[in-house]
Amino acid sequence: MESRYVISVIQMEKAIRTPKESLEALKGVLGAKRVAKMKKEAVECPIKGGTISFIECFSCPNFIRRVKGAVHCRGDPL
Repeated sequence: MESRYVISVIQMEKAIRTPKESLEALKGVLGAKRVAKMKKEAVECPIKGGTISFIECFSCPNFIRRVKGAVHCRGDPL
């Protein structure tokens, strides 16, 4: 898979608002502690044009992988 963007993950002090659909997708897959930690992470999304929660990025169809604090994104229009 070809990644068009490599975006660094930003650590936030407080959790960012996350859409309910994105959280529901992770229930049962990841533990509560991991989800709580992911809520405090954000990325500068080139597709949506702003800072979004990493959980929202993780549930996006453009998400490929996360390696060493960097997210690989396909960059296709949504």
